[in-house]
Amino acid sequence: MPEPRLVRVGLSELGRTDLPGRDLFSAALAAAFEGLPDPAEIVDALYLGNQSEQYENQIMQGTLMAQWAGLTGIPAERVEGCAAAGALALRHAVQDVRAGTHDAVLACGVEKMTAGGTEGATNALAAAFDRALEQRSGVTAPSQYALLAQRYLHEHDVSEEDLARIAVKNHANGAKNPHAMFQREIDVDTVMESPPVARPMKLYDCAPVTDGAAVALVVSPEVADDLVPRDEQVSVAGSAATANNISVAERDLTFVKGANLAAERAYQEAGVTASAVDVAEVHDAFTVCEALLAESVGFAPRGRGVETARPPGERSQGWTDVHLNTSGGLKARGHPIGATGVAQAAEAYDQLTGHAGDRQVDGAGVALLVNEGGVADAVTAAHLLVGPNGGGAR
Repeated sequence: MPEPRLVRVGLSELGRTDLPGRDLFSAALAAAFEGLPDPAEIVDALYLGNQSEQYENQIMQGTLMAQWAGLTGIPAERVEGCAAAGALALRHAVQDVRAGTHDAVLACGVEKMTAGGTEGATNALAAAFDRALEQRSGVTAPSQYALLAQRYLHEHDVSEEDLARIAVKNHANGAKNPHAMFQREIDVDTVMESPPVARPMKLYDCAPVTDGAAVALVVSPEVADDLVPRDEQVSVAGSAATANNISVAERDLTFVKGANLAAERAYQEAGVTASAVDVAEVHDAFTVCEALLAESVGFAPRGRGVETARPPGERSQGWTDVHLNTSGGLKARGHPIGATGVAQAAEAYDQLTGHAGDRQVDGAGVALLVNEGGVADAVTAAHLLVGPNGGGAR
């Protein structure tokens, strides 16, 4: 079974833009294929992560983006899993290459979230909640995550300031990322004094509404060698996905079980443990998410996930030496919801090939991606990537 290779990635502008989704996709595609043959000469299939047709009143997004890429006569499908849509598109690409169904697959994500305004984005995101039990009560995404944060603060010796430091760390990373929506640093006071959204979540605890697109080219080893040098190839050594209860009321709010299962399966496939991971992009739609995921995927002891804001070596006993959300995460890089999982892969690719610039982690060889959909882990996809420097981890 061939081990799929990630050989190129591309991002569009991330933020609030006048460009429609198809133009954002075109920008990401152009960035990914710079110096390569035309996509029509390479790509056998396309999967597109896209959260909602409500933003642009557009379904058939897979077909639309294939058309925009000049790809005709190939399978082109939209993948939906709320905020995990991008990672699920990546997983479909990986599975196709593993199975030998296709030799080169484009994993993409695109979202034009600002098209519907605040009300449109709120309604589109609320569609991920259980209709009978939650939507009709009027709950919003921030209020759902506020429940997780309240429980986390109650269960552990953790303060709102600890959560705020996660936002500070991710803004510091985003300030070094030319693709980030927010390229400026903040301090704890900025977070703590920002307006409340749903207590204890404040404005700076929350990822922004973002327009953007991301593209990743997944190919067989043979195609990879034809396209790029070995030091520009990243192996997808582990891939897994899980579904949990869609209703938050029916879940344990203190541990992200779906992420735990997905990560453990990805580790097992890759033949590594959490301690082998050098960099990780985890789904910090809200600051509490990063803390919970750090614990659930095996990086941190229970109740100490907030120490993601500390450098490795300054954390509690039991922590690994992983660097989290070097891109700035959803919080600072931005959260173009259907594209987020592929944007995570773009950051990991840059880190593992030494192209991350001022935010480069020295010697990064192994990366973990964790992308959630719905509230916390209604659906979760995890990928374990190994770069040219990560051979010793296998």
